[in-house]
Amino acid sequence: MAASTPTSPSVPDQATLERYADLIVGLGANVRPGQLVEIRAELDKAELVREVVASAYRRGARFVSVTYHDPLVRRARLVNSEQPLDFVAPWDTYRVRQLGENRAARISISPMNPPELFADIDPAHVAQEPYDYIPAYQELVRDRTTNWVGVACPTPTWAARVHPELEPEDALEKLWEDVLHICRLDEADPIAAWELRFEQLGSACAAMNERRFDALHFEGPGTDLTLGLFPTSHWAGGPHETVDGLAHVPNIPTEEVFTAPDPARADGVVRATKPFLLKTGALIEGLVVRFEGGRAVQIDADAGADTLRQYVANNENADRLGEVALVDREGRIGPLGTVFFNTLYDENAASHLALGSAYLDTVGDEDRDQANRSTAHADFMIGGEDVDVTGITREGERVPVLRGGAWQI
Repeated sequence: MAASTPTSPSVPDQATLERYADLIVGLGANVRPGQLVEIRAELDKAELVREVVASAYRRGARFVSVTYHDPLVRRARLVNSEQPLDFVAPWDTYRVRQLGENRAARISISPMNPPELFADIDPAHVAQEPYDYIPAYQELVRDRTTNWVGVACPTPTWAARVHPELEPEDALEKLWEDVLHICRLDEADPIAAWELRFEQLGSACAAMNERRFDALHFEGPGTDLTLGLFPTSHWAGGPHETVDGLAHVPNIPTEEVFTAPDPARADGVVRATKPFLLKTGALIEGLVVRFEGGRAVQIDADAGADTLRQYVANNENADRLGEVALVDREGRIGPLGTVFFNTLYDENAASHLALGSAYLDTVGDEDRDQANRSTAHADFMIGGEDVDVTGITREGERVPVLRGGAWQI
């Protein structure tokens, strides 16, 4: 057993951390022998990072590079710098692009950028400052040059936000229980449990792809939105492949099936059913967006509206949709009834949309030039058991897709 720093109170024992790390490195990123690996995380996730590093080397990684992100350093720039905040150091852009050129594996451990650190700062400043997720990372996703995974690691700060009713140590322990359950590490064979879920997601994708709907209609409290699909919009879920055919699971957990909508065809109003965090760290609550002709023409929220408006204004085509994802009630997250204030978890609890970039591999070649392209990608949840999803065929037939969170096709 590899040596490591003793775990803190309420953190799982080393054996459990190793199992989690092996799931991240194996099922998730699928690190291959001889591969370069990048890990990004905040300083307070060092214990899990060390186990992930060890797991990657056990799988034969050639070299593992760890980049620690300190949100207080980001705050120092936001508060004190008089220089343009959208500046990205050229060596950082070069390093990220090198990950793609060298076909590296990438592992990102969230949450990052706790929103309370930036609540007193001009939202326009927060929206402009790109670190830790600089635009070059979106190029890697678009070009599919890296096998990658995003995961979460409980911390006292995150635990206090998710379980404020508990004492700090109990909250952290409960959050770890949640994470291990959601990631199926409470199963005797987590890989088998995930493979079963992938089969279910695959069946949903096959059913959606067979129908080739022209549009989807979302109806629920505060929501009446119709969005168009391309004739070649292809539903995907579960494992993905790089441009070189290397399988990986970009999100652990993953409970969604998704595709790229037609960015010119979204009309109506939609209400977010959960709060969500922008990659900048801003918390958006009570979001309501009105779309006309594909564009978000009105953005309102109980909290964070100015920051989201600025984020959309700062990124070309961020006012159009790049993703629509459907989530049923059979996953591990939704039934918990917990808001995790973490997009990775909350977006896999409920159907959602994303402003900004599309996943181009979910669109056929003939429509790919029309799919949305942007340096932004902001997911927000719009689904729930009281939100109906209906497919509309090219002949105008209305077909129930989700009712009460259950698949109807």
